[in-house]
Amino acid sequence: MHIEALSGQKLVDSLEDLARLRIEVFRDWPYLYDGDLDYEHEYLKSYAESASAILVGAFDGDRLVGGSTGMALLEHSDDFSAAFEGTDLDLSQIFYCAESVLLPQYRGQGIGHQFFDLREEYARGSGYAKSAFCGVVRPADHPARPAHYRALDGFWTKRGYHKLPGVIAQFSWKDLGDDAESQKNLQFWIRDL
Repeated sequence: MHIEALSGQKLVDSLEDLARLRIEVFRDWPYLYDGDLDYEHEYLKSYAESASAILVGAFDGDRLVGGSTGMALLEHSDDFSAAFEGTDLDLSQIFYCAESVLLPQYRGQGIGHQFFDLREEYARGSGYAKSAFCGVVRPADHPARPAHYRALDGFWTKRGYHKLPGVIAQFSWKDLGDDAESQKNLQFWIRDL
C-alpha cells in the first residue's frame, strides 16, 4: 500500500479509476448512489480542469483502491457555494474536501486520516485558511440503514471539524431502486487550517 497526492496530469490519468471507485463505494449506505460512468465523467471533469484540484490516491501496487479529492470551494459545484449564503465566511479562503472513497477491505488502517492529512497539508500550502466538507443527511429510521452502521461524526470531530449550523447543500442523484434523481441534503463541516 502507498498513499500519494496527485495533481496535474497524474490526477487526470487517475480519474477513470476514481469514477469506478465512486460508483462501487457510493452504492453503500448512506449514499445509495445508482451511478454510471457517463455521469461520473461529467462530474469529475471539473477536477481535470481545475488548477486547485488534488486527488489523494490509495494504491495497492498499481491499483487505485481509494481516493479522496479536493479543490477550491469556489471551483466546485455552485450548489455547494450557495449553501454558504447568509454566512460571513470568505469562500475564497475555503478548500473543499470532496469525496473520500475506499474499498471496504482497506478500511480501519488509518488511510482515512491520511486522506485528510494530505488534503489539509495541500490546502495550507496553497494559502487556504479553512477546510470544509459535507456529508449526506439521511433519516435515522431510513429502511436501507444497516444495523451495523457507525456515523463518522466522531472521526470528523477528532480531526477538528464542527458542523456549520444551517449550512446545508442540496444535491441530486439517483438512489438505488429509484427511477429518477431526488434531492439530498448535505451538512457542511468546517475547521481552521
